[in-house]
Amino acid sequence: MNFTVPSCLKLIAGICLLSVISESASAQQKDIKVSTIARNAWANNSVNTVIFRKNALVTFKGTQYASYYDSAQYVVLAKRLVGASKWQIQRTPYTGDATDAHKSISIMVDGAGIVHVAWGQHNNALNYAKGLKSGSLKLGPKLGMTGNKENKLSYPEFYRLANGNLIFLYRDGGSGNGNLIINYYNTKTGSWKRLQDNLIDGEGQRNAYWQLATDKAGAMHLSWVWRETPDVASNHDLAYACSKDGGITWQKSTGELYKLPITAATAEYACKIPQKSELINQTSMFADDKGNPFIATYWREAGQEIPQYHLVYKNGIEWKVSNLAFRKSAFSLSGQGSKSIPIARPQIIAWQNKGALAAGLIFRDAERGSKVSIAVCENLQQAKWKVKDLSDYSVGAWEPTLDTELWKDKHLLNLFVQKVTQVDGEGLAKEKPEAVQVLQWQPQSNKK
Repeated sequence: MNFTVPSCLKLIAGICLLSVISESASAQQKDIKVSTIARNAWANNSVNTVIFRKNALVTFKGTQYASYYDSAQYVVLAKRLVGASKWQIQRTPYTGDATDAHKSISIMVDGAGIVHVAWGQHNNALNYAKGLKSGSLKLGPKLGMTGNKENKLSYPEFYRLANGNLIFLYRDGGSGNGNLIINYYNTKTGSWKRLQDNLIDGEGQRNAYWQLATDKAGAMHLSWVWRETPDVASNHDLAYACSKDGGITWQKSTGELYKLPITAATAEYACKIPQKSELINQTSMFADDKGNPFIATYWREAGQEIPQYHLVYKNGIEWKVSNLAFRKSAFSLSGQGSKSIPIARPQIIAWQNKGALAAGLIFRDAERGSKVSIAVCENLQQAKWKVKDLSDYSVGAWEPTLDTELWKDKHLLNLFVQKVTQVDGEGLAKEKPEAVQVLQWQPQSNKK
């Protein structure tokens, strides 16, 4: 196979050469707290820990909610007071075909305290229900939302806006040929409406794999990669859009308004990356307290054989790219379905550190024994990263998902963790059930 190599836009400041220090988990255990939710969770694939769960874990007014498939493939909800050891657990009446790792569970709590759940989605009809009352883990009957374009859903994601209302995103259509739909939930009326019928248009030739983040001011930040075919090797480019009015209008990082729908020709590109660069789908998105966007993913650089983690971010003036460059082993991405990959897609967080901007990239890598790991940079201008293991045990094919609302409100990192196995191409392992846990860690520079 002949590989092409990535090149970033001219507006991007050059790729940083980084200094990386590695550290084991043993020196960090005093900063880590682990709470076990349950021990009977499905572990024959990675469905409970895929990166696009928005959310696996979410906090609302001091109560933290979690969800997972148990060993019998039932959707289970749980809650606790933040930091408490005891969890209240509720098995729902719904199952979701956990044998397909795409069919994860996504949850959110609205401004009235009602939990919303979508599950079992991969090119099939909508599976959605919400709690019977505020704070309840008991779900009502399956519901529709708008009744339109709800027969071929994938990648459901919930986000809570500053006013307590919800945004629900999903792909309508298939891999390599799908569009991005956005619904809007009014907490007062308890009803959904279509906000964007086709925000990002693949024009019948491609589809976008996205992630979204909301910042403290309520702005929505969206990044994505394009895929031309069902083959993961056809992923290319990092694009960006932002909405400051709850998803009605969208703009570029320069403030220029998009004419909707956004297409490959009209998108703003944070970084141009050709196909066959080992670029993974599903960017990870974050915005700091000042509304600066951060995109985390991995790809293989020009002239290099090893895919590396990258941080692409806007510093208020221009897009910058940092290549963390600490990985030492090569691998290749190609084919269809959920892949068995030696590294996880990452998550990204950022915070202010003594007047500087610090960042943490959360990941899992077979090179480090497939542990829960984080690369921390105390000052992005200096680009010195320290890699730490937050667990001293393997988590298999785990990918990180975090409590975005708890981080946003308290700058406290809570990760949903389970040891899982992923067989290439939607295959199933024969593993015993594994515990689902919450791992808590707070960077020293971010403690108040």
